[in-house]
Amino acid sequence: MELRHLRYFRAVAEERHFGRAATRLHMAQPPLSQQIRQLEDELGVRLLRRTTRRVDLTPAGEAYLVRVRAVLAAVDAAGEEAQRIGAGLEGRLVVGCVGSATYSLLPALARALREELPGIDFAFRGEMLSPDQVTALREGTVDLALLRPLGDPEAYADLTWRVLRQERYVVALPEGHPLAERRRVRVADLWGEGLVVHSGGGRSAMYDAVAGLCRGAGFEPTITHEVAETSTLVTFVAAGLGVAIVPEPVAELGVAGATYRPLVGRARMDLLAVTRRDDDSPALARTLDVLVTQVAA
Repeated sequence: MELRHLRYFRAVAEERHFGRAATRLHMAQPPLSQQIRQLEDELGVRLLRRTTRRVDLTPAGEAYLVRVRAVLAAVDAAGEEAQRIGAGLEGRLVVGCVGSATYSLLPALARALREELPGIDFAFRGEMLSPDQVTALREGTVDLALLRPLGDPEAYADLTWRVLRQERYVVALPEGHPLAERRRVRVADLWGEGLVVHSGGGRSAMYDAVAGLCRGAGFEPTITHEVAETSTLVTFVAAGLGVAIVPEPVAELGVAGATYRPLVGRARMDLLAVTRRDDDSPALARTLDVLVTQVAA
């Protein structure tokens, strides 16, 4: 038994006439009659009651038609689903974000993805440190990571990335801090200030970036607090527990008691889109297109 036998039977059962069914199927009537006979012989039961003028269904045929319609509908649906997945219009995709991207990019990106790719089930994981996102990519729990530079490129040969944008630095200050009276702040102005930073020890690209900026200005950073989440970092600043150097998009995270001033200099922090090198998912490719368009908007 093949699917064509089921399609032939459905056509005859619905038309109640071999001639009309043959026309509908774009085939000659004698082969159609022969195929139906083969189906009945294989099942060992008569499905159709033939007369000179019409074809009626036997009780077994009536029951069989119900099942056949369900089987063929499922087969058709499976084919359509496979085509949509193959075209990148359906599927599931998990996006990870570093803290600043969580607040500045994720809201608009999520809306754009829902509008452009409504058939894809998106899940988002915010406030993820870059090393954690790399691990999640390799474990397959994240499909697209928005993170900070990864360090030695040779250590990430299994990943591929592109620079989405380069972000200026700003200084997060408690309201009322003397430096908040200035229009811009130099790195050297932070000498002796207690700094709130993202977790060090290879846990955060921002930790290394802030330490590098301070050392480039001729002093070792005084780190008073290390945190895992950007929202916690800004909250600590607002509480007067220190100051922080952060990418400019962090300023979009409104926390009462914190204010921001531009950092003097040309230093920038890259935001990267990172995926597994062997991930050729059409849904991922479409998602990247929407992401790039959203960043450029």
